[in-house]
Amino acid sequence: MTDTLRTGRLTDEALRDLAVQAGRDLEDASASDILTWAADTFGTAFCVTSSMEDAVVAHLASRVMPGVDVVFLDTGYHFEETIGTRDAVGAVMDVNLITLTPRQTVAQQDAEYGPRLHDRDPDLCCALRKVKPLEDGLTAYTAWATGLRRDESPTRAGTPVVGWDEKRRKVKVSPIARWTQDDVDAYVAEHGVLTNPLLDDGYASVGCAPCTRRVLEGEDARAGRWAGRGKTECGLHG
Repeated sequence: MTDTLRTGRLTDEALRDLAVQAGRDLEDASASDILTWAADTFGTAFCVTSSMEDAVVAHLASRVMPGVDVVFLDTGYHFEETIGTRDAVGAVMDVNLITLTPRQTVAQQDAEYGPRLHDRDPDLCCALRKVKPLEDGLTAYTAWATGLRRDESPTRAGTPVVGWDEKRRKVKVSPIARWTQDDVDAYVAEHGVLTNPLLDDGYASVGCAPCTRRVLEGEDARAGRWAGRGKTECGLHG
């Protein structure tokens, strides 16, 4: 079955069933075991996506699948610290770093839609600069991994460790879904994993610079994203 999965010959229905069953079977498994399952099942048809908030999942995956593809979305609006983290990950970790970019530069988007689209229509801005580039970039893969955690916000509380990405018709792996922030901090400290410097400067979640602020005491990790708006997700995860 593995050769079939790696060449993408299973139907969507079969992949969905595989993902749902794996989510049940691996619910109590370690992050490394979940990633080992993904690597063994999908091979090079599996990748890791990273926002470069930290490199925890990339580090975990590189230990079970050296040279794994790590996909990063360069929206054109990132903090310098985020780009620096990406460059450092590519330099020191055993991964194949792939940077995706939107069809338009920021200047081209401004010319077509007007400046500061992120303020006027953040959903459209995210669709153009995040969602569409990721959909295009994931075409070659059957499964992808994320760093989603259930404790990050109420909208992520039900994240399965393995599930079905209905929008993209792919298996979605969230190996640290059950981790807490303390678990992340402990792993980073134990293995010296690269993290975005902004995490030490009051930012609990790091996205595009115009739409990200520091969090206040008592706020959840995602409160600094699109603050003051009803928006809580960019569209990559629902």
